[in-house]
Formats: sequence, structure tokens, C-alpha cells
Amino acid sequence: MKVCVVGIGYVGLVTAGCLAEAGNNVVCVDNDENKVAALKDGVIPIYELGLTEIVKRNEMLGRLHFTTELKQGVDDSLIIFLVVGTPPRPDGSADMSAVFAVAGEIAEYLSEYRIIVTKSTVPVGTHKKVTELIRSKTEVAFDYVSNPEFLKEGSAVEDFMSPDRIIIGTDNPAMMEIMKQLYSPFMRRGNRILFMDAASAEMTKYAANVMLATRISFMNQLAALCEKIGADVELVRQGLGRDSRIGPAFLFPGIGFGGSCFPKDIRAMIHTGDEHGVEMTVAKAVQQANADSQERFAKRIADYFADRKDVVLAVWGLAFKAKTDDVRESPAINCIEKLLDKGIKIRAYDPEAACGALQVLDEKIETFDNGYDALDGADALVILTDWQEFRNPDFEIIAGKLKKPLIFDGRNLYDPKIVNKAGIEYHSIGRASV
Repeated sequence: MKVCVVGIGYVGLVTAGCLAEAGNNVVCVDNDENKVAALKDGVIPIYELGLTEIVKRNEMLGRLHFTTELKQGVDDSLIIFLVVGTPPRPDGSADMSAVFAVAGEIAEYLSEYRIIVTKSTVPVGTHKKVTELIRSKTEVAFDYVSNPEFLKEGSAVEDFMSPDRIIIGTDNPAMMEIMKQLYSPFMRRGNRILFMDAASAEMTKYAANVMLATRISFMNQLAALCEKIGADVELVRQGLGRDSRIGPAFLFPGIGFGGSCFPKDIRAMIHTGDEHGVEMTVAKAVQQANADSQERFAKRIADYFADRKDVVLAVWGLAFKAKTDDVRESPAINCIEKLLDKGIKIRAYDPEAACGALQVLDEKIETFDNGYDALDGADALVILTDWQEFRNPDFEIIAGKLKKPLIFDGRNLYDPKIVNKAGIEYHSIGRASV
């Protein structure tokens, strides 16, 4: 099929690359001339496992094209994906200006039938607004489909290639068949496409993210309670996860969630509820609990060194989660900012996110190319992101490089007994300190 993807951000580039990998001819459109030029030169702007290879291979094979000309994408494609950003406004609502601007432009370029597919995360009711906007600008026939994305940063390529489910929001049987054909290469293990009305598809995206965030926030609150009463949250987590009604996913306690999706989508759901007279009390509680988790961990570290001056901490992890260079609303960045406010100096290492973190933090921290180098002369090691390479470090080296053998683990990566055996004082989440 001939496909156009408008917006070459995180989701857009993964979508375009994976569709091209399945044999489609894909035109990627973005108004950022520098980004388009870089992609044409083989420079991939984001870190995502497997994505660089897919993009370069399909561009070389002539199945993946990059341009700033929207008209080219509209003229050359049957299906046009809208994958532009919908950042939060100050009131929590989604900023839809980019979606509406692109939809209006597409309408002006329509010369024959096209299918408009929205993959961006958009408020319920967007399907009506976009449809009405395009119809007001053209008499050319088109169809509209809602197709929200469910990609996890760090495993986005895998998620696209082997999805849990594909949500298609349309009541048109013809659209169902076309979208089924487009996604058929990714359904080899069985059909996982769910068809529903567009409003339900839009709501499903928000509902999924808020539900997952709820599980995380509950576990973080539970961990705080476990610390107070002497229970071990890791054992509690295992007991919960064995319940078939609950399952083990998203039950890992830590310093909180971040990234471009969960915080934004929670705000949007709260705002949507307020607009319709339904107070989303659970979503509000999740939002507050997440903020509390980050504040609690940073305070715990700051309090430990309250009577000390010239404290230096080594930090492992700056991205909001492992396997990504994304620092948007990263709990790690938030905790570091709170520690910097206390006058604490930070020596940090992250496999991919150092450059982004330096920019966000105005270069107020020192970064290193090796995690062990960041330890030299530090008063403690703080773990803020759960990168795989942090999971089995050499504790003897850690103990030898730090001024005092001390770890604050915000991701519960280690067995307290093993760390303690290495002579290191260990503070984690929801477990007794040793």
C-alpha cells in the first residue's frame, strides 16, 4: 500500500519504518527541515532498539521517503496517518492546534479519495472535529479512521511488529477491510484487531495509560507503607502478581513514572472529565501519588545528608525509563532537580540520555561516559533508571570508589543481602535498609 505519515516524531518514525518493513511504500512528512535533512543523511533523531537498522534499510530499498512537502505525501498515498504532537496545555487539555492545522492542509491538497487516520493521542470527539474541518474545506470524498498507538518506548519496534492489539475506530465496513489488510503482516500469530466506533477508540488510549499509571502509583504508595510497617514490598509484589485477576505487569515499585504519555494522558483525562461534569478522582489521586513518590525519594536522600556540606552524588540513570534517550518528565530529572536545589552536586551516567539531560538541566550536572567513572569521590550512588547494565555491577568497585559505601536504589535492582555482603549500606523502595 501507499502510505503517508505526517509527523516524524517518536511514534511517527516507528510507524513509518515498520510499515515500510512490511513492504509498503511510505512517505514521511515533517515541517522540520533539519530533521528531514538529517534523516535523509541516515541520522536517526531518537534511540529505539532496532529502529536505525529498519529506517536505513527501507530508505535504501526505496520504500521509505522523507520530505517537508505535505502535498507530495497526500498526492502519492491512499492512507494518510496523522502522528503530530498533542502536548498538554497549562489546564491539562491536549493542544490540538497541530492536528487541526495538518488536517486543514490535507483538505486543501485533496484531489481524489483518501483515508485519513489519526494515530496521535487525541481527546474523545476529535473524530467529529477533524471530519467536519476537512469537509468544510473540500468536496473530495474521504474517510476518517481512529487508530491510537500503544507503543512503549524502549520496545516500540517490537510492539508495532507484534502488537497486543490494534484498535481501529470506524463504523465503515470498507475501512475495516482496508485497515485489516494494512495490518495483516503483523497478525501472523493470530488476529488481534479490535474494531469499534471512533469515540471508543479515542477513549481506549487514555483509559489504558491511566490504568497502567494507576497500578504503578498504587505500588509506590504500598511501598511507602511497607517501609513503615516492616513489610517487604518485593514479596508483596510477587504475592499480588500470582493472582490471575491481577497479573505481574506494572507492579514494580520505584520513584514514579514519567515520559511523554502517562503524565500527559492523565491530565487530559482529568480535563475531559471536568468538561463533562465527571470528576476523575482516581486519575487525580494517581497524579498526586506519582508526584509524592518522586518527592519522597529525593527527600529521603537529602535528609540523609542534611547535616553535611559539599555533598557529591553519583547518579546512574537519567532517562525516564530504560532503553530510551527520552528525558521528558523523567522522574530521574525531577529528583536531580530537587537534590540540586539542596546544593548537592551530581555526577551522572546514562547510556543514552546524557545529552538530553544536560540540556534540560542547563548543564548543572557533570556527565560521564562510564558509570564507574561517575563514582570517583562521590558520597553515594543513586540509581534512578533501570537500565539492564546496572543490574549486576561490580559491588567491590562501587564500594572502593565511593567515599562511603552507600547506595540509594530508586528501582529496587539489587538483592539487599548481596549488597550488604559487599559491605555497602543499601536503601531501596519498600524494603528495610541494610
